[in-house]
Amino acid sequence: MIKFNLICNKHHDFEAWFSSSTDFDDQKDAGFVSCPICGSSVVEKALMVPAVATSRSKDKKQQMMKNTAQKEAMKAIQKMVTDVKENSENVGDQFPEEARKMHYGESDSRGIYGKASLDEVRELVDEGINVTSLPDLPDKQN
Repeated sequence: MIKFNLICNKHHDFEAWFSSSTDFDDQKDAGFVSCPICGSSVVEKALMVPAVATSRSKDKKQQMMKNTAQKEAMKAIQKMVTDVKENSENVGDQFPEEARKMHYGESDSRGIYGKASLDEVRELVDEGINVTSLPDLPDKQN
């Protein structure tokens, strides 16, 4: 696994893990990488500086800052997921079918969420249907 510092076109910085640099490129090209703060899918790798600890105090301070940033990012992600779920209908495994019905005007447009395989998501994107992945988070985070 490799961690990348990423930045969206609205200048939000965040981190994400990928199995390789190619995996990042593939997911980005497929539209699966988006900013957890604003949802923008215009995302690029940010300049990464290697962390070099010169003393224990610097290392400890850096870890504390990282923990704070991670907690803030997790709260933002949790809020986004909660907002989507509170304002959308859970269609479960019928997500691909319901998304298509709305896209092709066979049902009323509304916010939905549910389950879809990676292949199903790729097919929806290929059809021009805008979808995004929601992280599957536990109900409570510390």
